[in-house]
Amino acid sequence: MRWISCLALVITASCVEVVETSQPQRSPSQPAAAQRPVPTVTRAHVERFLSVVQRVEPVAERTCRARAPRSNCDFRIVVDDRPGQPVNAYQTLDRGGRPILAFTLPMVASVRNADELAFVMGHEAAHHISGHIPRQQQSAAVGALILGGIAAAAGAGQGVVDQAVNAGAGVGGRVFSKEFELEADALGAVIAHGSGYDPVRGVAFFSQIPDPGNRFLGSHPPNAQRVETVRRVAAGL
Repeated sequence: MRWISCLALVITASCVEVVETSQPQRSPSQPAAAQRPVPTVTRAHVERFLSVVQRVEPVAERTCRARAPRSNCDFRIVVDDRPGQPVNAYQTLDRGGRPILAFTLPMVASVRNADELAFVMGHEAAHHISGHIPRQQQSAAVGALILGGIAAAAGAGQGVVDQAVNAGAGVGGRVFSKEFELEADALGAVIAHGSGYDPVRGVAFFSQIPDPGNRFLGSHPPNAQRVETVRRVAAGL
């Protein structure tokens, strides 16, 4: 189902296209921000979002065509206005395989400047360019096969085998998750810079979210490591 949302603001020709997907495939997304009051989306937030989209999308598309010429590089950048969503941005695919970069309303309102928004947008585009969804699916499938096979070989019942398959898929899907996030941070910095934004200022967005630390099989690397990655890439641009 698709519709147009004007974010409850009267802005001529500034409606933001919104997509609702079943999201069976989703790249690793930003961890939700700490529980705190989320600012109300204002006209200024919407205008900033639209301005960043206009500058980042062409650069993301060119980068995609150069680095992943066999991929669908027709990015669709949307706002997820479903109620109750956390501060979040994510990359997914629609039913036709078109890459979707989605931002929840709290995310649109919470970024403190255009550099942060551009960096996050570049980061999500980078997940698609780097093929993280299919790579994550492949890793999950291998994990499911291994643990499911072990359970079956041990003579476990079907219920236990099913649980092992699910557990294996979960573990497999997280094996390269931190690596994917750092890859997306690095390429996202390139995209943000190419769009005229400061990726070092943009990566400061992570100061607003909890630091996941360096947990075994965690989905995200430590914030300090992500900042250092962006600083290193930016220094070479």
